[in-house]
Amino acid sequence: VEGKPLTRAYSMVSPPWDEGLEFLSIKVQNGPLTSRLQHIQVGEKVLIGRKPVGTLVVENLLPGRNLWMLATGTGLAPFMSLIRDPDTYEKFDRVVVAHTVRQVSELAYRPYITEDLPAHELLGEWASEKLVYAPSVTREPFPVQGRITTRIESGAVYAETGLAPLDPALDRVMMCGSEAFNADTEALVQKLGFVEGTNNKPGSYVLEKAFVTK
Repeated sequence: VEGKPLTRAYSMVSPPWDEGLEFLSIKVQNGPLTSRLQHIQVGEKVLIGRKPVGTLVVENLLPGRNLWMLATGTGLAPFMSLIRDPDTYEKFDRVVVAHTVRQVSELAYRPYITEDLPAHELLGEWASEKLVYAPSVTREPFPVQGRITTRIESGAVYAETGLAPLDPALDRVMMCGSEAFNADTEALVQKLGFVEGTNNKPGSYVLEKAFVTK
């Protein structure tokens, strides 16, 4: 832009075995990058860094019972990669995707998660047995409404999914969303006794610290 590189951190949607790269992006009015990215044409170039980085990897978590992936908006992106990785299902009894958005139209990949993935030739059996999808909407009518933090505190999400309450001795949590969402969710799980994991020392929760805001 104006002769200078414009860079943003994006989480990859594509699974490790996919030869292509897929990213999830939304249109942000007057956003320095997305206002241009939405008009990109086939054949035009986008530069991608060679080395992927991030903390949302199962290796940063201790072994556990259920893996809870908590996301808002485009924070769903890295979890779309993880739920298409056989290694995720091999390590956990249940894999929960709790995706909160403002409007129903923002529930990206909803048909894929509920219809295509359970029918997938390689992943279908795992997804059908272990994947739990828990979407919620905050600003429009929807069967499940409210923020995931509120639903965890009230116990509503446990009633909806049939799963036991979060237990730091057994469960593992990943979170990805806005800075405010990550801060609120991190405070919630820390209050429950969860400890952050890193590349050097696995823990009971991890969060993404790179944000795509524009």
